[in-house]
Amino acid sequence: MKPIILNTLTGYTGARLRADVLAGVTVAMVALPLSLAIAIASGADPATGLVTAIVAGFVISLLGGSRVQIGGPTGAFIVVVFGVIAEHGYDGLVLATFMAGLILLAAGYLRAGNLVAYVPEPVINGFTIGIAVIIATSQLKDLFGLVTDTMPADFFGKIGVLWDVRDTVTWPALAVGLVTMVLIVLLRRAAPKWPGLIVAVGATSAIVVFAMLPVDTIGSRFGALPSSLPRPALPEISLARMAELLPSAFVIAFLAGVESLLSAMVADRMINDRHRPNAEVIAQGYANIASSLFGGLPATGAIARTATNIRAGGSTPIAGIVHAVVLLVVMMLAAPLAGYLAMPALAALLILTAWNMSEPHKWRGYLAERRSDKLLLLLTLVLTVVADLTVAIGVGVAVGLALRLRRRDAPNDWTPPDR
Repeated sequence: MKPIILNTLTGYTGARLRADVLAGVTVAMVALPLSLAIAIASGADPATGLVTAIVAGFVISLLGGSRVQIGGPTGAFIVVVFGVIAEHGYDGLVLATFMAGLILLAAGYLRAGNLVAYVPEPVINGFTIGIAVIIATSQLKDLFGLVTDTMPADFFGKIGVLWDVRDTVTWPALAVGLVTMVLIVLLRRAAPKWPGLIVAVGATSAIVVFAMLPVDTIGSRFGALPSSLPRPALPEISLARMAELLPSAFVIAFLAGVESLLSAMVADRMINDRHRPNAEVIAQGYANIASSLFGGLPATGAIARTATNIRAGGSTPIAGIVHAVVLLVVMMLAAPLAGYLAMPALAALLILTAWNMSEPHKWRGYLAERRSDKLLLLLTLVLTVVADLTVAIGVGVAVGLALRLRRRDAPNDWTPPDR
């Protein structure tokens, strides 16, 4: 369960260092707008996303079990974080994240990392698509520049409010969002090695500033971003508060463990390697504890950023450490510039992120699955959207286990999640 960085440093060369540094800088440019956008969509201050990417990203790379895993805040947590903040306040989220870190440490030291292979794949697919639906819906207000004082947390209430204020569309905001989407897609196809996300969001945000368009920016809505990390501090802890937040902590821990291990599996196939699942879970535990001490969000391995790291030439955890250090330097030297990023541009970025999360290229394959798997996927998806993630995961895993027991005479009916 020792960190894999200890192995990769043996025979480390200058050429590999240059490749890792270049990859780390590239991933940082991708992580910067994503981290800010994810924090905003979660109902948190945008600076918390940057803090999470720096602190948790550093710890995950330093202590993790994957050579190329990049950690930080991810879209999968938006739904959970938004709900915890709405119900328990931001201090409740910090404590829940701290508790989730402890749960992950226990799971890792108990060698529970391999258990992800037993989570039914239709459950993972269902709640991933459900989360994507919720993320995309949550960004419609900023994409269209709609004006409303209240935005309910529940899906149908949110749709109702958006429909009621449909006549407040800000056309410049919509234009900025659509142009950002087009630029991201074009840059991804024409120059996949470029940090297309920051280029697209930066370009349309610059148009907003220089043309003085009536469009919200991070600075106009949230004020100036800090230029340094906050001082670490323990969250306020009490037995009553911990008992209240325990279900949320378990959900955060489950998501962090599952998503990080799935991301590591994807990375293994891309670089023909094998990660250390229990070391990875332990690293996620320490990362979430560290993030909470700095007032950050829950963190996990990020599939998109990990793939970007590999495509950019990263081959050891040094690339992930460089990515965290570059983000820290950006925070210290260029925080005021981030305040000019346009809200519709960030909304467009998250909508495309949600689309990619849902993996539309796999939908045809889902339809070809056995009827019970399709029903399990649909059940988990619907519960994720209309109820909450805790219910969706609990019911999905329970129904999946029942289905597996029913098919116990067919030993090859399940395979580990292929993502």
